[in-house]
Order: sequence, then C-alpha cells, then structure tokens
Amino acid sequence: MESRITALGDRALVIEFARQIGDEAPSRIHQVYSWLSGARFAGVTELIPAATTVTVFYDAIALKESGAPKQDLAGWLSSRLKRRLELLPEAAELSPARLIELPVCYGDDFGPDLKSIAARAERSPEEVIALHSEAEYVVLQLGFAPGFPYLHGLPEALSFPRRETPRTRVPAGSVAIANGQSCVYPSEIPGGWHVLGRTPLRLFQPDREPPTLLQPGDRVKFRPISASEFERLEASP
Repeated sequence: MESRITALGDRALVIEFARQIGDEAPSRIHQVYSWLSGARFAGVTELIPAATTVTVFYDAIALKESGAPKQDLAGWLSSRLKRRLELLPEAAELSPARLIELPVCYGDDFGPDLKSIAARAERSPEEVIALHSEAEYVVLQLGFAPGFPYLHGLPEALSFPRRETPRTRVPAGSVAIANGQSCVYPSEIPGGWHVLGRTPLRLFQPDREPPTLLQPGDRVKFRPISASEFERLEASP
C-alpha cells in the first residue's frame, strides 16, 4: 500500500495510507505503528494512529542533536521515514492483534435505539443483534473522549447516519453505531450515535495502566448477555 507524507505544522508529519477507511488500511496502519514504536527514532516524541493515518510528532532540538540538518527538518525526517517504509514488506510479520470480547446487553433500557434501527434495516431486533455481535471489529483509533474507540467492521446492513438529535447524556458502556462504524461510550457524555446495548466493562479508568481497555489495532467481538448477567458483571470488581 502506497503512503504519502505531509507536514503538520513544524512539529509533526502525517503518514497517509488511504483517503477513505477500508479493510486494508487498518492492518497496514497497525503494522507501521507497531514498527515505528519499536524503531525508537531519535527525536520522535509521540505516534498517533488513526483511521487512515499515523501522525509522527518530533522534537526539533532532539533531531538536530542527533545529526539532522538545521534547515528543513520536516523534509529530512520525511525522507528517512520513506526509506524505512520502503524496506518494510507489505506482509511483514506482526505480533497477533489482541482479541477483546465485550459482553453486551442489547435492547430495552440498555439499547433504546435497537427497535428503530431494526425497523430501518427491515429486520427483527434479534437479527440486528446477530448481525452486530457476529461481526469482528478492529479499533481504528481512540478519540472524541478518553478511551472512546472507533470500530471498523460494521455490517453494511446496519450502516445509518447519526441521530438527527444527539442525546445530552449517553450512559457509560453504551454500544452504538453510526456512519458505518460501531463504538463504545467510555463514560457518560453527550452523543449522537444509535445505542443498541450496553457493556458492564469499564473502558476508561484513569488509575489503571494503561487507562484505556482498548488500543488501536485491537480486534473486538461483542457477546450478547442477559440483564441478570449484566448486573452480575457490573457488580464484580
């Protein structure tokens, strides 16, 4: 997969792998992100993987101290990255991505939009649950709120625009869909996605290391559970 590198201000470069989200880009982004994380480039301070890009933040002073020219740091680092990317095979072996199972109680108070989505999809609520839970997703990126995962892999039959009127409060753990993706609300925040259910697992805990349950590149499966199992899991430490 070809990539394009552009400057983002004077402290970052964006490596773009695709213009639109597709099945190939997430695996390549995870591959490059994992490789760059282990390469330990002098002067690189942070790597941010996203749906179609990896952003490389750098410290200009550290780069110069490592031998970079005083002028055109972005061009110099861009050339180094391009040379390294050319040496990285398309099928380079990766450590297997984690598979995270999230238990979800669908419908009723847990998923207030399940019936309306079923009507729009011309399917029964049970069929919508099956479609959503049988798919496997990949975490494209975290954003919008701490620990908020954007999940690629939603079946086309469930791809609908966001709600016309966002909710001012969406409970933590709400599992929702919109615009061809799924997500899980890590905390109680406003949101405009269609809520199908809720997981009792905590996706974001500031005192946990790492604080986010899901990481970019992780694979995710949803497992339907009953309301009683939800209450049991929610009460467990």
